[in-house]
Amino acid sequence: MLDDRKASILRAIVAEYIDTAQPVGSGHIARSAGVEVSPATIRNEMAALEREGYLVQPHTSAGRVPTEKGYRYFVDTLATPGELGPAQRQQVKHFFARAHGEIEHMLTETSLLLSKLTDHTAVVVGPHHDRATVRSVQLVALSPRVVLLVLVLSDGAVEKRTLELRSEIGEERVAAATAHLSGHLVGRTLAAASVRSPATGDATTDELVGAALAALRGGREDDGDHVFVGGAARMAHSFEAVQTVRRVLELLEQQLVIVSLLHDVLDRGLSVAIGSETGLEPLAECAIVVAPYTVEGERAGTIGVLGPTRMNYSQALAAVATVSQRLGKTLAEG
Repeated sequence: MLDDRKASILRAIVAEYIDTAQPVGSGHIARSAGVEVSPATIRNEMAALEREGYLVQPHTSAGRVPTEKGYRYFVDTLATPGELGPAQRQQVKHFFARAHGEIEHMLTETSLLLSKLTDHTAVVVGPHHDRATVRSVQLVALSPRVVLLVLVLSDGAVEKRTLELRSEIGEERVAAATAHLSGHLVGRTLAAASVRSPATGDATTDELVGAALAALRGGREDDGDHVFVGGAARMAHSFEAVQTVRRVLELLEQQLVIVSLLHDVLDRGLSVAIGSETGLEPLAECAIVVAPYTVEGERAGTIGVLGPTRMNYSQALAAVATVSQRLGKTLAEG
């Protein structure tokens, strides 16, 4: 643990470097609020912080910049995660007041919202539907032999299946099949709901019900987690090295890697992973801030912000926390 003086000096250096991206000298820190010692004392403490691995001096004549260890201390000792400003809070409120429709569109827009709030790349992992229950069922006749099955799940997702029938079917039997399926499916998970249901006594209606359940047993149209990335172009403004930007952008295209990264960070009890803590070499100069969002008390998915290690952690934590809470609430309300 650092003593109070070293801790205040380190926090001042990290905050200044996050703000300016320039090495920080002792003279500037001497003028900082909360640091009331001479520049000579500050230089000695900065040298000690460098020896202990919290700072590094990029050039002999330059000031210091934080190391990964320095950023970690800064994040771990943040008094609060910060708060969004009034304009940002209003932006979030307005967004979720009109956020309706299919979940894929909502999550895409949510990633863009989070990116705008933080000025970094945002990632949203969509819900995995294993635990979601069926909220409503609707059959829609597209033609005499083609019917669309639409299920709305408790996590806000919409499942669709196109059913092709051997014989023609009228609206009356489509309505009867909808009512029968609603009684059988609503309140159950997809896995439990796709088992055989009791016969209705009408062969045509039973054919449609059977086709619907068979389509559900066939599996989801898109297995696995969906990843929605907003503001990927902001990476170009975060790093001077083109190669770094290219490697991060290539990584963002690997959905399984991104999902595993976010889950791993949360499973380790972290909300922030810095540099090597991500376990991914292309992210050595990056940090990620993550939070789960819950629907009906269950973890449904994850959101995160990916940026340089010199990101504004307080703001990013506030944005991720606010958006994750509002997203979970919106999905739960349907």
